[in-house]
Amino acid sequence: MKHINIFLFVLLSAFVTSCTKSVTNPIDCNEYPKIYPDYVNVTIPQNIAPLNFMAAPSVDLLDVVIKGTKTTLHFQEDQAIEIPIKKWKNILKENVGKSLTVSVCFYKNKQWKKYKDFVIHISGDTIDYGLVYRLIAPGYEVYSKMGIYQRNLSNFDQTPIIENTLVTGSCVNCHAFKHNNPDCVSFHVRGEHGATVLQMNGPGSEKFMDTKTAKTISSCVYPYWHPDGRYIAYSNNGTKQAFHSVRNERIEVVDKESDIVVYDTKENKLLLCPRIMTKGAFETFPVFSADGKKLYFCSAYAKKIPDQYKEIKYSLCSIDFDAEHGTFGNKIDTLISAHSTGKSISFPRPSFDGKYLMFVMFDYGNFSIWHREADLYLLDLKTGKYRAMTEVNSNNTESFHDWSTNSRWFVFSSRRDDGLYTRLYIAHIDANGKASKPFMLPQRNPMQNVYNLFSYNVPEFIIRPVKINVKRTGSKLMDKKRDKFGYKEVK
Repeated sequence: MKHINIFLFVLLSAFVTSCTKSVTNPIDCNEYPKIYPDYVNVTIPQNIAPLNFMAAPSVDLLDVVIKGTKTTLHFQEDQAIEIPIKKWKNILKENVGKSLTVSVCFYKNKQWKKYKDFVIHISGDTIDYGLVYRLIAPGYEVYSKMGIYQRNLSNFDQTPIIENTLVTGSCVNCHAFKHNNPDCVSFHVRGEHGATVLQMNGPGSEKFMDTKTAKTISSCVYPYWHPDGRYIAYSNNGTKQAFHSVRNERIEVVDKESDIVVYDTKENKLLLCPRIMTKGAFETFPVFSADGKKLYFCSAYAKKIPDQYKEIKYSLCSIDFDAEHGTFGNKIDTLISAHSTGKSISFPRPSFDGKYLMFVMFDYGNFSIWHREADLYLLDLKTGKYRAMTEVNSNNTESFHDWSTNSRWFVFSSRRDDGLYTRLYIAHIDANGKASKPFMLPQRNPMQNVYNLFSYNVPEFIIRPVKINVKRTGSKLMDKKRDKFGYKEVK
């Protein structure tokens, strides 16, 4: 038996060796290799999962050498490389603050081609534990299977937080955390068993709320936590879908009316301020500043819908907020005027270090995900100047985005790959506000990005895993008993 095992080992070794083809007499190509995802010359965190990639288009063999200061990794595969996680972590650890050199050769039609080496820079800035996002098919009329999932960024582990199979026919959406802390979470369930689920102190602290009051136009959506955890900003939206008749425009999500409210979790009351609940304007997408002293939001003059819909353009505004007394400032400040830009703004998101506010700008309306021209912009909160983030924008949709806890990384959704599905990209931003080339969220098998039939929606960073009692949540949703918000009108 021992001799048989040795024979099998030698035979297997010979087979593996015979599958490896030496790179001989390659044609030198003065260009970077076409790989998918495109990881050429990107900057990555030291705790990210392996950047597995494939040749695009297909080849007979793919030969890859990844060289660091101490370690060299060599892979030869027929189409895609899959880097062992342990080896990847070791080579990243050895090269923090430095760069890996990647050499790629393609073999096709009995000929090797060698491409220009590229680098992968390993930043000294770490990234948060993971991401939370919704996976949803790009449909319009009915809810197919969807869910809110969490992904460990240091490997490829993805687990569901809640799926709509828990309550048949429902939609789960609008998840948000306090400063990326998963102990404080708000998310919505829409449908017959709908509720706003609030968890303010870890598992077991869940509340199941009916957030519609006699003084508000709808249930609460688009949550954003105040940094002290007491308050949550929401908007109330009368939302409708509308379809375009032209080929390059598919759908619009339209607000026929919208207001902003702030929920006081201590008093269990919505704070209603007339300056952000006006009849002559649509107010939406509220977020608190990093220090909690301002509330940023988007506002547009109310127009007749659908006749004047393309004239609806949102400005970026702010109002002071006093967390001690739960009161608002006496005036609205317009930070970027739609009248001056001729564009519309959505999804403002301030960095946690208080330096910047990132937002999306596009031609009109309030829901940028359906606009090909939508791009990311960055506002310097100290100087008041803003710019297009040309280093990360593409010729297709860039939309919802979020900051890491250290404000050195941001994630955003993009339709740059095929114009239909949103996928997630991550980029580094330095102390001067300059962003690196974005890289696609790594997958164990690069083909997963091609064959996945779900869009990534509303990516949010988390500092550790989200823990929710799914069994209890399902039971509470099914029994339809809901706590109510009170309200308090403030001047």
